[in-house]
Amino acid sequence: MANLSRLPKVLQSEYEWQYEGACVGLESSRFFSPDAERGNARADREGKAKAICATCPVIEQCRSHALRAQEPYGVWGGLSERERFEIIKREQRPSVVA
Repeated sequence: MANLSRLPKVLQSEYEWQYEGACVGLESSRFFSPDAERGNARADREGKAKAICATCPVIEQCRSHALRAQEPYGVWGGLSERERFEIIKREQRPSVVA
């Protein structure tokens, strides 16, 4: 479940970018995996979702939201669950001072 405490207060203006997304009106199943989806089926669906994201005028806002909220499921801002997890994990590592 996404950690909503990291999100700004609910203000319509904070989320209006979502109305401009290339995904508006599309089936959510294009971006979120069904139960037990694995392997090539998952990779194929994620690739198609990322292709939609690549055309999106608000991809940066979507990606920023997904990373900030640590969205646990689906393709957001052109990133899969695993890709977001890796970015978040990398950003949380303590920096080494030489």
